[in-house]
Amino acid sequence: MTVEPVRTPSAPPVAGPYSPAVRAGDFVALAGQVGIGADGKLVAGGIEAETEQVLANIRAVLADCGGSWGDVARATIFLTDLGNFATVNALYEGAIGAHRPARTTVGVAGLPAGAQVEIECWAYLPEETTWRKRKSPHASRAQHS
Repeated sequence: MTVEPVRTPSAPPVAGPYSPAVRAGDFVALAGQVGIGADGKLVAGGIEAETEQVLANIRAVLADCGGSWGDVARATIFLTDLGNFATVNALYEGAIGAHRPARTTVGVAGLPAGAQVEIECWAYLPEETTWRKRKSPHASRAQHS
């Protein structure tokens, strides 16, 4: 099995040596997303605004990979304040609809860019899907140069 970056033109700018999404066989691993907008800055407005931006970022990266929330097999949510669990959970539920991927929520001391929430996920997207039309070698470097 090869592991290859996926071209993700809809992802916010990356802040390090990583790819927003990587294909590994029939799975696509999405890097954790924080509430960074297209301008590369954390959105203002608190936990609700950040969570909405995180969910929008994930939706966009999944679409770049040929998928949607319905393809997500596993998600991990990182929160700097577990007191925000109910707010984040309600927004997350609104994003995923009736789909119920496996999920873990973890309290952490801090997140990149001073974010309050980060979500990463794995999606099941067999290689026969439209993803083949979207892949590009060196995708993460080319899209953010």
